Amino acid sequence: MSFRASVLTLYPEMFPGTLGQSLAGRALDNRIWELDVTQIRDFAEGKHKNVDDTPSGGGAGMVLRADVVGRAIDSVSMPDDPRPRLMMSPRGKPLTQARVRDLKDGPGVVIVCGRFEGLDQRVIDARDLEEVSIGDYILSGGEVAAQVLLDSVVRLLPGVMGNDISGETESFETGLLEHPHYTRPAEWEGLSIPDVLSSGNHGKVEEWRRKQAEKLTKERRPDLWEAAQKK
Repeated sequence: MSFRASVLTLYPEMFPGTLGQSLAGRALDNRIWELDVTQIRDFAEGKHKNVDDTPSGGGAGMVLRADVVGRAIDSVSMPDDPRPRLMMSPRGKPLTQARVRDLKDGPGVVIVCGRFEGLDQRVIDARDLEEVSIGDYILSGGEVAAQVLLDSVVRLLPGVMGNDISGETESFETGLLEHPHYTRPAEWEGLSIPDVLSSGNHGKVEEWRRKQAEKLTKERRPDLWEAAQKK
C-alpha cells in the first residue's frame, strides 16, 4: 500500500506544484505515493459558498468556518482512517526530521491548509488536528508549508532516492549539520579540494567529515550541538 496524502485547500490549483517535479514527481508518477486534493469551498452552502466569517469577539481578518472545514475533512477521512490529521500553522509544533521519519513509516497524512486568520478552534479540537509549523514566520496560507512537509517525507519513502544511504548522512539525521561537500575540478578560482578527501584513506575522510560537521553545528546551531552532547 502506497503512502497517501489528502490535502484540503482553497487553492487546489497549487498542487502538485513542486511535488510534481524531481524526486517527488517521479515517485508520484510511479505510484510510490498518492496525492488527492480537495477544494474546501465545495463544502460551503448557500448562493455565495462562504467559507469564512468574522472573528467572534471582534478583531481583524476572517476565520475559516468549522462547519465547512469539518465537512471537507469528513469527505476524505472517516473516523477509522489511521492517517494523522495535520494542520499547517505557525503556532504548531516545529517539524523535525524525527517527525518526518515517523510520518514516512505511516500510511499517509491528511493536511488542512489554513487561510486568513486560521480555523475555528472547534474544528481543530473536534477533528483532532495536529498543528505543525515549518518555522517562526508567517505565510499567506498553508499550501507552501504542506508541500514542504510532503517533500521531506516523500523523499524518504523506499525507492524514491537512488541512493538511500545519502539520506542517512544529511543534516539533522545524525543530530549534527552536514559536513561540506566538494567535487571536480580539483582547483577552482585558486581554491583547492581539501587534501584529505583525495587521500584514499577512508578513516581519515570520515574523521574529517565528522569534525567539520561538529564545527559547523557549534557555530551555526548551538542548540543542536547542546542537544547532541546530551545523547
